[in-house]
Amino acid sequence: MNVVGTDLPDVLILEPRVFGDERGFFLESHNQRAFEQATGARASFVQDNHSRSRRGVLRGLHYQVRQPQGKLVRVVAGEVFDVAVDLRRSSPTFGRWAGTRLSAENRRMLWVPAGFAHGFLVMSDFADFLYKTTDYYAPEHERCVIWNDPDVGIRWPLEQEPILAQKDRAGARLSEAEVFP
Repeated sequence: MNVVGTDLPDVLILEPRVFGDERGFFLESHNQRAFEQATGARASFVQDNHSRSRRGVLRGLHYQVRQPQGKLVRVVAGEVFDVAVDLRRSSPTFGRWAGTRLSAENRRMLWVPAGFAHGFLVMSDFADFLYKTTDYYAPEHERCVIWNDPDVGIRWPLEQEPILAQKDRAGARLSEAEVFP
């Protein structure tokens, strides 16, 4: 597995070894030992999620204030622009973001540790997005930072106004959000 750093030292792009020939390809989508060696994180994944979204859908920026989730994310059909925002007030990168394109074609994964908000924008006609989490979904603890907060300044590659869920339209500005110590 190849590890590519981002602008946030704890958020990592993981490139699995892909074995391909005229029949297709094979890759290990997760190997606990390889993951721990590559990231230095001892994470135990307890839940797998799969979402499908159409072009222009923006989901995020989500996080849980209690039962925070680390996420190992990837795309198996289509392409997204994936973003993590550091919400750890004690971190030197608090409020900063990192983004990368994840696609079925590039087969990259992104490790988003607990303490970060996460979101993505669908760049293809549709995208199937998979993610493993280190804690269970707890809607009572879910929070959302507004996707277009000027204090965060994410440069989303938008072609039009994004399609948002009501909870994402109602996200808080970082300056007003409940964050981590």
